[in-house]
Amino acid sequence: MTSHQPAEIGDLAAMQRIRSFEEKTRELSLARQIIGSVHLSIGQEAIPVGACAVLQPQDAVFATYRGHGWALARGVPLAPSFAELLGRSTGLNGGRGGSPYFSAPQYGFFGENSIVGAGAPIAVGAALAARYDGSGRVAVVSFGDGATNQGAMHEAMNFAAAFSLPVVFVCENNTYSELTPIAEMVGEPELWRRAAGYGMPGSRIDGNSVTTVRDAMAAAVDRARAGEGPSFIEAMTERLVGHYIGDVEHYRPAGEVASAWQREPIGRLERELVAQGVTEAVCRAAVQQAADEVERAVAEALAAPLASAEDVKEHLYA
Repeated sequence: MTSHQPAEIGDLAAMQRIRSFEEKTRELSLARQIIGSVHLSIGQEAIPVGACAVLQPQDAVFATYRGHGWALARGVPLAPSFAELLGRSTGLNGGRGGSPYFSAPQYGFFGENSIVGAGAPIAVGAALAARYDGSGRVAVVSFGDGATNQGAMHEAMNFAAAFSLPVVFVCENNTYSELTPIAEMVGEPELWRRAAGYGMPGSRIDGNSVTTVRDAMAAAVDRARAGEGPSFIEAMTERLVGHYIGDVEHYRPAGEVASAWQREPIGRLERELVAQGVTEAVCRAAVQQAADEVERAVAEALAAPLASAEDVKEHLYA
């Protein structure tokens, strides 16, 4: 076993924790125990795990409504996350936010956002604040390929570059903007090339390799922390499930999803570790432990009381 492999076993467990969490979430949603829309990131786990591995506690992460993985990778506990989905009083946000509004700033996770592209200007605000509060904070914002066509994204990236703010823009390019291939919606499908127009470095990486993501993020975060400004990372990946639970995916060519399963990050890392000399038993144990953690967490969440009607007006402002 090399000196790198223990960290990679941790990556394997972290990705499986997200995978198991979302598979259980889908099961609960189909059983109508979770109410409201749910968007899963099954197949994209390497991006949040690799990215969050290089962050410090003071750093701020902003995600989309497909952001369960980012929350868990940031260290948000499983049980209150499930409780939030299930409308329990012990949820991250008292069971009031649900799937698209996870928020746990005590873990450096400043929330999901159901408005496409809206997380970017908020992240830039956090980066601007870091210039004055002495925290050394770096802001990281994830968004999908379709979000890059939103006006708010343009304003955020232009402002961040103009003022050399410590922010990393992470595009999770799963090749579909909701139900439409991104290549049919843009003149230049290599989205990372847009970074040059804003005056920041850009790169396109293999988003299904957790090691590649970690290395790219480390360089971008170091640059931001050194006061050299923002970076744009386009992480190529594939969504193994529909845009939302219930999506029949009629827009995907036959065999596309089956092919993508051959490249998904968890199985891929397992194969890489075994090729490096790690036993299959070690890999399987890490995966099973993560799956067991999820089972215990969902049981704890289901045992908690539902959010009550009496406090429904708490945290409301007018």
